[in-house]
Amino acid sequence: MEKGARSEKEKMLAGELYLAADAELVRERLAARKLLAAYNRSKPEDLEIRRRILAQLIKARGEVYIEPPFYCDYGYNIEVGENFYANFNCVILDVAPVKIGDHVLLGPNVQIYTAAHPLDPEERLAGKEFGRPVVIGDNVWIGGGAIICPGVRIGDHTTIGAGSVVTRDIPGRVFAAGNPCKVIRAL
Repeated sequence: MEKGARSEKEKMLAGELYLAADAELVRERLAARKLLAAYNRSKPEDLEIRRRILAQLIKARGEVYIEPPFYCDYGYNIEVGENFYANFNCVILDVAPVKIGDHVLLGPNVQIYTAAHPLDPEERLAGKEFGRPVVIGDNVWIGGGAIICPGVRIGDHTTIGAGSVVTRDIPGRVFAAGNPCKVIRAL
C-alpha cells in the first residue's frame, strides 16, 4: 500500500466504497466465522462458553443472550446495551457500526444490514461495496422476520411488526410495520 493510502478496512469503516475481497477483511471475516461456528455448535447448557465467545465477537455493556444460530460479518462493529436478547437465526451484517440500546428484543430471523452495493454496474462488478450504520434505541422490540436496512435509525420505545422491511428511520414511541415499514400508531 502506498504511504498515506487508506486501507480497505479504513474505507469500509468510513462508509466509503471498499473491496470486500481485501486480504485483511477476508482474514477478519474468517476469524469471526470460526467463533460463530463454535458458538452455534455449543450446547444449551454451555452458557459460560457462549458468554466468552460473544465477548470476543461483540461489544456489550451488559447481559446479552443470543439464541444460536447467530451470524455476523465481523462482530467488532456490533455494540449492544444492557439486557439484549436475539432469538434464533439473527443475522447482523456489520460492515458499518450497529449500535443497539438497552432492553432490546429481536424476534426470530431478524436481519440487520449495514452492507450495501453500488447501483452502478461497473463499480459492483469491480467488487466494491459500502456500508451505512444502523442505530436501534432503548426498549425496542423487533418482531420476527423483520429486516432493518442500511442507514436506518429506530427510536426509543418503538415496536417493529413481524415481517417488516425497515427502509427509513422510525421515530420513538410508535408501532411501525409493513413493507416498506411505516408508522401505524403512536404508543
